[in-house]
Amino acid sequence: MKLPENFSTDFPGLIQALEQTGPSLSVRFNTARGARIPENLERVPWCGNGVYLQSRPAFTFDPAMHQGMYYVQDASSMIHSHIVAEITAGREPLLCLDACAAPGGKTTAMLDSLPHGSFILANEYVTARAESLNQNLLRWGNPMVAVSNGDTSRLRKFSSMFDIIVADVPCSGEGMFRKDPEAVRQWSPQLVADCAGLQKEITANLWEALKPGGYMIYSTCTFNRKENQEVVAHMLENFEGASAVDVEVPQQWGISKVGHCMHFLPGTVRGEGLTVAVLRKSAVPDMRMPKKNIEKQRSKAASVPQQVLQAASKWISGNDEYAIKQFGDIFYAQPKQWEQELNLFNMQLKMINPGGIGFAQIKGRDILPQQALALSCALLPRAFHQYDTDYPQAIAYLQRQSLQLNETAPRGVVLLTYRGAALGFVKNLGSRANNLYPPAWRILSTHVPEKAPEL
Repeated sequence: MKLPENFSTDFPGLIQALEQTGPSLSVRFNTARGARIPENLERVPWCGNGVYLQSRPAFTFDPAMHQGMYYVQDASSMIHSHIVAEITAGREPLLCLDACAAPGGKTTAMLDSLPHGSFILANEYVTARAESLNQNLLRWGNPMVAVSNGDTSRLRKFSSMFDIIVADVPCSGEGMFRKDPEAVRQWSPQLVADCAGLQKEITANLWEALKPGGYMIYSTCTFNRKENQEVVAHMLENFEGASAVDVEVPQQWGISKVGHCMHFLPGTVRGEGLTVAVLRKSAVPDMRMPKKNIEKQRSKAASVPQQVLQAASKWISGNDEYAIKQFGDIFYAQPKQWEQELNLFNMQLKMINPGGIGFAQIKGRDILPQQALALSCALLPRAFHQYDTDYPQAIAYLQRQSLQLNETAPRGVVLLTYRGAALGFVKNLGSRANNLYPPAWRILSTHVPEKAPEL
């Protein structure tokens, strides 16, 4: 790989590592969904559920990926799971914001590490990326998340509301040089300067929304000091109550600390380029919006049909912990614990996912379960008749083809499984099975391997 001629770095050996070594490959397993971590794979030191792969399988044609059993994520980015676990140990449920969240790796890592019952608002500026983010989060199956689409300036209004804010900000992408030739072509000193200005603007917006005593996790996938140490210094100097937090990391992990930043450098760690810093806002009296004011933002909820309420009680574990609401033509089960905050988000933001589990839709006389329910950790184990598919059937389902189940398959709505884990719903009519997989999620490629990919 040839680096840009005017690219330079403060880190000895980094240019050589970028030019002479290839990218790493890693995945993080979803143990909450029952995924088992292969014992023969090397673990990512800072993430118990992360492993390195020796070769790249055809991820697109692995049903397990579509089932949310694992997430393809660079090992360096998995550090967020360690940081969140460190700063939240022993705490009550928290309200969090992932402000630049697509494609979802850091959001899912946070969901795995936060105290039980915590909730995340995942925001993404680009609409297409927000849709992709939502799909990835639905696959992960944790209902304690909502997805919004918009500029971070709209989040300033939620003054002192979030306990943790992750700001994985747009950057010049130097950390992607080994795996993305386009990042090399696009890089320039002017891009670095432009990104640094945008990063200061984004973090200023988000600091307003951080609760006193709360933490901001700032990260970029780049190496230079202009977008890292200098932006962090700007925050410490200009943001009221800001102080740096030193996160303990073992020396053997190979993470380089410069100033208040942790640098993941190819050649030093097994992962791509990443820089992370943690700041805390001083714990002055809590200025979070009082609940009585949040209550004023409450929208008038439409009455929910009895058949939907009955379905929720039969399909969702801990059903009494959720409020059933309708958004468009989909019924959602939203956690009552965060109902007031979700009302506020849904009234003041453009929401891709209003939060909780989008579990049902009424079509004619039928009430059809949704894909989000099939993959949700809250799905009751025996809520539906199940039918385990082989690999060709699983891929045909994911391509949204018509299926024909054998004569022993139960009639009506059936939960298809693959290797014992939920895949999605069909409506089995006997002569054929109507495929209920979301059209936008279908696999478009027809070059299917003969055997299932194995990690």
